[in-house]
Amino acid sequence: MEVLENLVLHEKSYATSAKVGYSIRILIFSGRGGKAGAVVTCHMCRGTGIQTHVRHVSAGFVQQVQTTCSVCKGEKEIINPKDCCKKCEGRKVVRETKVIEVSIDKGMSDGQTIKFAEEGDCEPGLQPGDLIITLDEQQHKHFIRRRNDLIYTMVLSLSEALCGFHRVIHTLDDRTLLITSKPGEVFTNKDFRAIEGEGMPRYKNPFDKGRLIVKFDISFPKNDFLPKAQLESLRKLLPPPTCIEDTPEDYETVELHPFDPELDQQQHDRREMYEDDDGNESSNPRVQCASA
Repeated sequence: MEVLENLVLHEKSYATSAKVGYSIRILIFSGRGGKAGAVVTCHMCRGTGIQTHVRHVSAGFVQQVQTTCSVCKGEKEIINPKDCCKKCEGRKVVRETKVIEVSIDKGMSDGQTIKFAEEGDCEPGLQPGDLIITLDEQQHKHFIRRRNDLIYTMVLSLSEALCGFHRVIHTLDDRTLLITSKPGEVFTNKDFRAIEGEGMPRYKNPFDKGRLIVKFDISFPKNDFLPKAQLESLRKLLPPPTCIEDTPEDYETVELHPFDPELDQQQHDRREMYEDDDGNESSNPRVQCASA
């Protein structure tokens, strides 16, 4: 039997354990379903679990039909009702809740399984099944795992991206890392930097860790954040435009409008859906009754 265990990312960054509860079928009365000697071979099917019936099909023709025994229900045995177990009602197994402690090793990955031999469901006359615990890694608030690397998104203001910054990152194992940009280093949107040895520990080799990859998002200021005079001063401090073209005598003045590609696609899909509905209605006119 298989049980899914939800774990957050930090629980896989260091060795831990979790108590897992699950429902299991267990044998009762040693799998007899009643008192000792209460179980006897079914007299109706003689212990085969099958009844054979002869059915007349037509004159001179008969057909044998096999069905599950109506007395023992295919179990081949029956129990005297007065000696039958009241808890399992003769089914020999009952369901109960069991709790098992699971050790989570450092670096275990999403979907990895842990096997407990003979800790699964029981059936009369059979060896107990195995219990399989499958680890289900839950999404973390700050980190995304990619194999043994961790990805952390850091949002910088425009001034930090241009002039430098000091930031801290709180790790999964409760340490604090200080990150400082180099003098003159400029960060652009979607830039990446890597810190070696600060990712997830490798499974079975916990002293070897992956990388902590920092992804930078630049937060630009809103419209009109500076008066026009100060904007001109800022322009003089920044690098000049990369390409300046002369304006020809014959030109048209156009205006830029805000545009959201995702919203535009949704509106396009909605228009197509309405047009398809209109087309279906026009191609299937109502049938008019013939006049007398």
